This record gives sequence, structure tokens and C-alpha cells, in this order.
Amino acid sequence: MEHNTLQDVDGKFVNLDGERYYKISNVDHMNPFFISVVSASDHWLFISSTGSLSAGRIRPENALFPYKSVDYIHESAENTGAKSIFKVKTNSGASLWEPFNTFHDGLYQVERNLYKNSIGDKIIFEEINHSLKLQFQYSWNTSEQFGFIRQSQLTDLSGDDRQIELLDGLQNLLPPGAPLGALQTRSALVDAYKWNERQQGSPLALYTMYAKLSDRADPAESLLATTVFSLDDDANQILLTSSQIAAFRKGLPIQDETLTKGQRGSYLIHKTIKLEGNQTNSWVIAADIDKNHSDITALNTQIAVPNDIRKQVLSSIEDNQKELVSLMSGADAWQLTAEESTSVHHYANVLFNNMRGGVVENNYTLDKVDVVKTMRNANQTVVAKHQGFFAELADSFTHAELVSGAKQTGDQQLVRLAYEYLPLTFGRRHGDPSRPWNHYEIKLKDEHGDRLLSYQGNWRDIFQNWEAMALSYPGFIKSFIAKFVNASTVDGFNPYRITKDGIDWELLDPEDEWSNIGYWGDHQIIYLLKFLELADKFEHDDLIALLNTETYSYANVPYEICDVDGLFANPKDTVNFNNEKQSLIERKVAELGSDGKLVLNSDDSVYMVNLLEKILVPLLSKLSNLVLDGGIWLNTQRPEWNDANNAIVGNGLSMVTLYYMRRYVSFMQQMLAEAPQYTQLSTQVRDWMIAIEAILADAEASFTAGEVTPKLRYDVLVSLAQAAADYRNNVYPNGSFGSKETVDTAEISKLLNVSLTVLDKSIRNNLREDGLYNAYNIISYAKDSVTVEELYPMLEGQVAVLSSGLLEPLETKQLLDKLYASDMYRQDQKSFMLYPDRDLTPFMEKNQVTKQQITDSNLLNSMVEKGDKRLVQQSTADNFHFNASFENRDYLNAAINSIKGDYPEASEVQWQEINALYEQVFNHKAFTGRSGTMFGYEGLGCIYWHMVSKLLLAVQENYLVALAQDADSEVTKALADYYYRVREGIGFNKTASNYGAFPTDPYSHTPKQAGAQQPGMTGQVKEEIITRFVELGIEVKEGAIQLNPSLLNSSEFLDEAVTFSYLDLQGETKEIPLAVGQLTFTYCQVPFVYQLASDSETSVEVVYEDGSAVTMPNNGLTAEVCQELFSRSGKVSQVRCTVAESTLRS
Repeated sequence: MEHNTLQDVDGKFVNLDGERYYKISNVDHMNPFFISVVSASDHWLFISSTGSLSAGRIRPENALFPYKSVDYIHESAENTGAKSIFKVKTNSGASLWEPFNTFHDGLYQVERNLYKNSIGDKIIFEEINHSLKLQFQYSWNTSEQFGFIRQSQLTDLSGDDRQIELLDGLQNLLPPGAPLGALQTRSALVDAYKWNERQQGSPLALYTMYAKLSDRADPAESLLATTVFSLDDDANQILLTSSQIAAFRKGLPIQDETLTKGQRGSYLIHKTIKLEGNQTNSWVIAADIDKNHSDITALNTQIAVPNDIRKQVLSSIEDNQKELVSLMSGADAWQLTAEESTSVHHYANVLFNNMRGGVVENNYTLDKVDVVKTMRNANQTVVAKHQGFFAELADSFTHAELVSGAKQTGDQQLVRLAYEYLPLTFGRRHGDPSRPWNHYEIKLKDEHGDRLLSYQGNWRDIFQNWEAMALSYPGFIKSFIAKFVNASTVDGFNPYRITKDGIDWELLDPEDEWSNIGYWGDHQIIYLLKFLELADKFEHDDLIALLNTETYSYANVPYEICDVDGLFANPKDTVNFNNEKQSLIERKVAELGSDGKLVLNSDDSVYMVNLLEKILVPLLSKLSNLVLDGGIWLNTQRPEWNDANNAIVGNGLSMVTLYYMRRYVSFMQQMLAEAPQYTQLSTQVRDWMIAIEAILADAEASFTAGEVTPKLRYDVLVSLAQAAADYRNNVYPNGSFGSKETVDTAEISKLLNVSLTVLDKSIRNNLREDGLYNAYNIISYAKDSVTVEELYPMLEGQVAVLSSGLLEPLETKQLLDKLYASDMYRQDQKSFMLYPDRDLTPFMEKNQVTKQQITDSNLLNSMVEKGDKRLVQQSTADNFHFNASFENRDYLNAAINSIKGDYPEASEVQWQEINALYEQVFNHKAFTGRSGTMFGYEGLGCIYWHMVSKLLLAVQENYLVALAQDADSEVTKALADYYYRVREGIGFNKTASNYGAFPTDPYSHTPKQAGAQQPGMTGQVKEEIITRFVELGIEVKEGAIQLNPSLLNSSEFLDEAVTFSYLDLQGETKEIPLAVGQLTFTYCQVPFVYQLASDSETSVEVVYEDGSAVTMPNNGLTAEVCQELFSRSGKVSQVRCTVAESTLRS
């Protein structure tokens, strides 16, 4: 017997089967980690490094392998997914080898490696048995036609002929129709319905529910099957369950299985082979779901011609990869530099950004049928009114032509619909077994099998992905803005979900403890602002014109925020659901289309306002909850970016939102300086604005003159909140606005000016003694008094203040100095936790009430003496404890109310003293939520990679400010260093063992006790796409690109000649030979080729489609050339840039 020797985990890029893969050697010496394997089609495949997996199509309900929580998947390698057992004949008998079976560790000297290809659609498991001199590999691939393809191969490494008996295949295959909930809670009942049968004379097996799970008197036929077949040149048996695995291990005879009932399905090949020296034996298993009788008949016919179907299967895998390459090309996924990990990581960022936000179909060219269908679903009346317009449309046209044509009709309702139309496909919500609470659907095909244009996402997720997409498709920026603001409500918030068919909001479900309603806050300000800033860079004049163009709507969400008294009475319960309005909306949707969810005029036309009003209302909403020196009061039942800070709701004040508001207000000032003097505002909005401005103007003098008193803070907050309540009381009952007023924009400027002064003062006053800035504070209030208490520092707050635009470059450097010296920094990961880890109270030290505290309470003392244990219990002579069933003060008060009658002599003050004692013991006022009580996700000790990427972007923005002020200053150089120091901590710069997963893949978070968790669709990807293009020197101002790669490392230029392959705008594969000292990337799907030069000035040359070349002035591209680039006209074929080495980062 030979034993494993501990070997180091290693990671590197390798060539395998003509592709680039990242190989993790000795992967079994890492903790299990989770991986997302992607597909161009509707497959989803989430696999553990142990080999167990969950996979299926479209949605979790359509699973081939069980969709369970990630911890179950890690632990299920023995019974779910691939299974391989080999009996190797030796001189002394037979050796039993089970690759990837950790229970057999120590039997042989083995090496286990894991490979994932750079494109992300293939994964290979490999075990090399050095003792037996055998190598086994299997891979997972996807095929639109045949489903999930597992290719396996066994290779001799000894040079001698071998006789090997093997059992290999798939376990725990699911039939269609098994309810997801039943599989997760009553799987034994589902097993009882299973019917597994092999087709006679064919390697095809079917796995079905003989009937659907039902307790009703009606029949419930189950008429779809999971299909599995194998392609194997050797004679074999096929087993339909795993029941004979034990017999195989023991050397007992294996019986044929042609039909099994009431057992979990497996598909196992049993065969004996002669493996010649240094040769390979291979076989293929293909599995798919939801096949009807016609599908199965056709598949059987194909299987009957083995040579042809093998070619078809392999070709379909290749076709699926080509389609994935095509989908990624439009969003500029391809880069080639000397730093392969950087280029592959950028591709992965684009891949997962596209998976959340969607992929633009066919550039800006639209399909008439889908345009008409989508607009009719939105508003039947508008489409019927413009039948002539739609009849005259060509079969295909550009998005710009659609908007232009709509404008020519003079109907702003049609223009609104035109702007909102987005030709997106491939997107889905970010759900997987490590976040199973997020349900997703990958809806890529319609009922006819044609590509379906569809998208869906939480509004606070999908818009951030569209921000990155806008860099490659700037022609859709105005559409992204329209989709965003048209979904915002009259009270200044946004609903829960955005889809192609409109908006959705949450409904209360009494059966779901996670069910809730309310509004998030901070995303709204900063995400909208980022789109406005992009519009300013790419289409400044259009943005200014839209400020006065009435093309925008309000969402009519049936949530109603309570009055001021209600806010102060219970700030955690402030949003009421208007069931009557919900019913009215449902009727309007049935009559009109999804526009029925918008605020309507009396004639059922959509109420329309200009962009300036839509930008102003969310600002007014936030200002109405401003606490001087404290932040924005979180009183709409939802937290902000960090969901785990859920308990801050009601008690919390967000400086994060206030920091972003500062940037928002500053940008509005810039826009307003160029806007027309007069604009139209809804009357109620105008009155609200005037009231807020007057309150802030009165407060400004006191605020800036000296310290803010609790009385001043209270008076200002109540006045602001009352102004908002008055506004809502004027709007809610009518469900719309009555009229509009002409407003001098100077009135808006007055609001912005005083707001900026107040916000800046509050920011300065939230600089902490440790040199960091507060992210959130806690509000306390009593009659005529509001006080503010600091919470511990959070990374979120530092990112937001860095993004605010207030700090000068030196202040930015000083803040980063403090941040790296803070307890948030994790040296092991060279990155930052969301907040400092902290020592928590051990269990036996919790819930401790002293004897003195009992004695001080006459009421509790009396209860103890009477032996009444309903509130407190005694464990020792000196130790007492509150009832263990009291989760919080609500439970305590419920118990108090139930026993008050037994103590009629007790005063209300005495009962309140018990409440105060409970708070003293548990300090729930400082409770921030899940963030302080869990140790994964957004919990204690955790790095959340999205926030780190936000920090990366914030540092880069501040570097660019410093660069513009003084490129050669020490502060500018220090900020560049800090940018790369933050970047160094991100996964693609780590080893596999340090990261705990494939380093080039984005993951959501890293807890202290494990490696990277939650693969793929994290918000991290958006910021890194943006920062990467800035690294490469792409800066857009006034519609033109200026190339300034001052953050680009000179080490990225190639040190060997290679060929760059990409898809051009026509979808054709093109190649560019690259020499030493070059690098390349695509932007708007046009290749940019950089040439490093040591002693020349930077110069730019544009190559046109006819082969002609023109040198550009001033190290950039003219607005005219950029228009061709941004519009994807195809006229620009390449951009060449000679980069002086002195301009780069060395």
C-alpha cells in the first residue's frame, strides 16, 4: 500500500485539446469550492470541486441533478453526479480504484487536478494514479441539441497492456415534473414515483415520474422524460440505478437493468476493456431533460447511426462554444496582453456581467416583430393609435431610427416606448445553490425555438450591469436612463424588479418569513447618477435637451409611506400596502398593458414629465429624511447596499447615501448651468421643492454658525419630513398630479446650493477620530430632541466618501493611509472586510442579569421571590437570566402584557424599567442585523468583493482628479500605487490556494474560515470592467475618446509574437498578428492595437474598412470618428496607437 504525500496546490494556464485552461494541481488539498460552468444556451451547471453538481435548463425546477443548497452539493459526491470505479487486473489479483473518492485516500499515490477553460464553458476533472500508472479524466460540456455532455477517458501510463473492468456514469438523475419543494423536503416521496427504463436495443434510457406528484382525485399524467445515452465502442451493460455498485466493489456478478421502479435513477456503463500500453479508451454520456415522445423517437433514430451521432454531439459542443464567443464579443470581452490572468479575468467579468444584464442582440439593429409585440404588451392604445407608423417600419431598423421615427409622430407616449425598448437576451437573475433564495429563469428561446429577447433582474442589480454594458453600447445610454426613471415612483423610490415587460414589486406573503415590502435607498442615487454621467460624456447635448423633454413616467407602486407621526412612532413599520390600488392596477394592466402599472391621467394615458423632474424627485425624497450631521434616515423598511445590515432600518442614518447625494447635487448644478431658464414641474413637486429649500435655508445659518443642537436637528427633521408628508398627501389620494407649473431654474439652483452646503458640512462632521468616515449612524429621539450616535466604521462608508467628490487628492491619500492601517484590512487576502471583525460575547456570558439588578427592580424581585419564572429565571444565587424564548423586546412585551393582570400594584414605570434592563443586557439598539451575527456572506470577518471593486473604482476616480490637477505630484503617484494595491488584493492576482477557487473567476465573498464563495454573478464584475478600460486609457469626454493609458503597466505589452482572434461587427472571425511590444483589446467591437515605443510621442491612427488610414490629432479620436465607433457602423476596422513608454506605469 502506498500513501499520498502532501503536495502543494499550484495554478497555471495550460494548453489542452487546443484550448487554454487554468489548471489547479492537487485540488484535493484545497477546501471544496463551487464553480459555475456557463453555456450559450439555457443550461445552468453549478459544480463542486468534489465533483458533485446541480445542473438543468432554464430554471431550478427543471433540474437534471438535484437543486439543493451548496453545502449539500459539496457533501454529495458519493451519490450525485459522476461516478467511476475501476478494477485493474494485476499479477497479484485486482486493484480497486475509485477516482475522486476521498474515502479511499491513502490507498494509492494519486494526484487530482481540476481544469477550467478560459471561455468558461468546460471543466475537466483529472486523477492520476501514480501507483497503478493510470490517468482518468472526465469533462462536462453543454450542447443545445443534446443537453449535458460528459466525456471520459482512461489512459495507460505504464506502457503495458492492461485488463480493466469499469463502472462509470451518472447518479441521482432526476425525471421531469418532480416539484422542487418536494425534492428539497420530501425526496423519498418523489422517489416512490420514479420509473426508469432502457429502450430495447439502444443505449438510450428514460427517467420519468410515472405520474405527477398529487393527492387530488384527478389523474396527473407525466409525459416528459429525462433522456440519457452513451457513445461507446465497447460492448457494455447499462445500469439504471446505483443499487449494484456495492456488488461491483465486491466482485459479484452484475445483472442487467432494463426497468426499475421507485428508485433513484443512475446511468452506469459496465464493461471490461483491454487497454493497450500508452493508449486511451474513451466514451461519452449525454443527458437532457424535458423530452416528449416525438423528441425521443427522433433521438432514437439518431442514435441508431453511431458514427453520425458522435460527430453531431461533438459538433454541437463546438457550436455552443462558438455561440458563447459571439455573445461575449459585442460586449468587448476580448483582450490579449502579456498578463494572461488579467485578460482572462476581464473576459470572466464581461461574461458574468452579460449573464446578469443581458446581451445586446444584433448591435443596434432591431426586429420589427419583436418591437411591435413588446410595445403592444406595454400599451395597446398607443400601438393602435400608430398603426400606420408601425406598418411603414421596415422589417429591421436601428434603435436610433426607431426613436427618430417616433419623435416625428409628435406623440411623446410613442417616444417613451421607443426609448424603453431594449433588444436584450441571455440575461437572468443571479441565483444558484449558494444563494437559492434568488429564483432565476434563462429564457432564451420562444415556443418556436427562436432566440427570445427577454431580460429580468432586481432593479438594484440589473442597472449596474447595464452601466458596464453602456461602455460598449453607448447608443443605449438614454434608453437605460429611461428604463430607470420611468420605474421610479411619485415618492421618489424604485420598485423591486425590472423586466422587459415592465416592473414588479413585492407582495406580502404571510407564509414566507423573508417576505417584506419597502424601498432601498442608496442605489437609486448613485446608479442613476452613473448613467447621467455617462450620458454627459457621450451625448452631452442630448442630455441637456432631455431635461426639458416630457418623455418620462412615474411607477404607480401601491406602497404608501405613512405620515410624520407614524414615522416617529415606529420607523421600522412605515410602508402600507394599498390593496385597493393594487386591484385597480391589475385592471388597468388587463385593459392597457404593462403601462397600467404607471401613473395615468384621467383618460388612461400615461402621465408624462421631463427628465429634470425625474432627477429632482429622488433628491427631494432623500432630503426629506435628512438628519443634520447624521445622514439620511432609513425609514422605508429596507436597508441599503448591504442587505445584512437589515436591522439598521428605522434606527439607522445613512451617511453612505448622503455622500452619494453630494456628488448627485454637484452634477445637477453642472447640468442646470446649461439648461434653459424655465422648465415645467408638476405643481406638487414644485411646492415640495420650495418647502425643502426654505427649511434648509433656515437651517443653514444655524448649522454653519456652530454646533448642531439636538433641538435644531429635531426641528429640521420634523419640518423636512412634514414637507414630504404634505406632498404625499396631495398625490396619494388622487393617484396622479393635477397640473404643471412653469418654474425658473434659478429656484432649483437655490435648492441645490443650500443642499450642497448642508451636505458638505455633514460630511466634514462625520470624519472620525480614527481618520475614517462614518458609514451609518444611529438616531435617538425624544420630544424636541434628536441625537446621533456613531456605529463602527465600514468599508462602504470609505468607498462612498471617496466617491462623493468632496475630498481633495491629499485627503484621499490620507484616508487610504488610515484605511490600510485599520482593522478592516485582512493581511492574508491583502484586501478589506466590510467592517472590522470583533470579539463577540461567548454563549455562557450572554443573557446575564446580576443579583443587584434584580434587587434594584422591586417588580422583578417580587417575581423571583414568588417563583414566577415567566420573565426571569435564576440559575445560581447570584445569576439570573431573561426567559430564553425572548428573541427581542417584542417577545418580552408580549409576555409582560400577558402577566400584567397578576401584578395590579405594579406601575407602568416599573414595567418600563424591565424593558430598559433588557436593552441594557442585550444592547439591541446597536444591532445592525445579520451582518453582526453571521460569519459568511456579508457577515463578520468577510470580504465582499463587490465592495472591494467599488473601492478600486473610487480610488481610480480620485487618481484621475489628481492626474488632471498635477500629473507629476507625489500625491498623484501615491494614488496610482494605492490603486494597484487595491487591485492586488482581487482574486486574479492571487494563487488558487490563497483565493480558494479559480483565481480568474469573480466570486461574491470570502469569509475568514473558507475560500471564495458564490461564483460568478456578483456585482464586482461591473466596476472591474469600467476600471479596466480606464487602465487601457479609454476616456470619453464630449463624445470623443482621449487615449491616456497612464495606469497601464508596461509589463502588459507582449514579450512574444502571438495572434489575436476576434469577431468583427459582421460576426466574422478575424485575426491580427501581434508582435513583441504590442497588446490589443476591442472597444465597441473594434480592435485597438497598442505598440510600445521607448522614445516617441504617443500617436493614434484609425484604419477604415477600405484599408485607408488617418492619423488622429491630440492622442485621441475625433468626435466624428467616435460616432462611427459608438454607432457600430463598421466603417472603422482598427485603431492603432503608439504609446510612449514614459507615459505608462513602470
